[in-house]
Amino acid sequence: MIRARAARALPPTLLLCALLGAWELYVQASQTSAFVLPAPHSVAAALWDNAGLLAGNLAPTAIEVGLGIAAALVLGFVLAVGVHLSPLLRRAVYPLAVGSQAVPIAVIAPLLVFWWGFGIVPKLAVIVLICFFPVLVTTVDGLMASDPEQLKLLRTLDASRWQAFRFAELPAALPAAISGARIALTIAVIGAYIAESQTATTSGHPGLGREINADLTALQTPRAYAAAFVLFAFAIACFYSLALAERWLAPWAAHPRERGAGA
Repeated sequence: MIRARAARALPPTLLLCALLGAWELYVQASQTSAFVLPAPHSVAAALWDNAGLLAGNLAPTAIEVGLGIAAALVLGFVLAVGVHLSPLLRRAVYPLAVGSQAVPIAVIAPLLVFWWGFGIVPKLAVIVLICFFPVLVTTVDGLMASDPEQLKLLRTLDASRWQAFRFAELPAALPAAISGARIALTIAVIGAYIAESQTATTSGHPGLGREINADLTALQTPRAYAAAFVLFAFAIACFYSLALAERWLAPWAAHPRERGAGA
């Protein structure tokens, strides 16, 4: 198992090393200013020298992502079930849900702060607004893709609407809902950055979004890139953590090759 996991990790590791090497060569050959594009070794040094600062700012960002994605999953799933069960609700909700994705955060951020102050709530609202839509769309598609023959069999057995939903539609929709959650989880990381950039804060560690913007303003570009790398690694960790959870939540949906690799 360890050897198989190492073999799967080798291609992305080699590609990452190649990209970093090309980046380093480009900076050295073009003599680009570190204020514009720092070399990877400068970013690595900034990451090492500011590990405590970056870790302190990662903590509130991680909390925002965790709480925001949880709220987005609940909202997206509940709306999806309502839209699936009610054609009237579908006609009412879908256009507004699509339109919500085009609302500039900078427009509503002051209103969110006015309503809920300078704490975590406005940031969570931004993350939920950005992340609920993939869950809504994929869950609705999954519910509509349930096996019609299975539904017909349940109706023949005099199953109630709830029983049909529980035993046929929900199991069919769960893999799609988890796929939407994986998309939303990665979006939640950039959503947290946007939320921290657009809303004020009173905490000692405002989060990686504020840290990146402050470092760019202060021309501390290597540290800003180091903070961006932390976000990059955090997003990858979140994505694959949910992928592992999918094997437990919906084992019937796992690809045969994945099941074999995990055996």
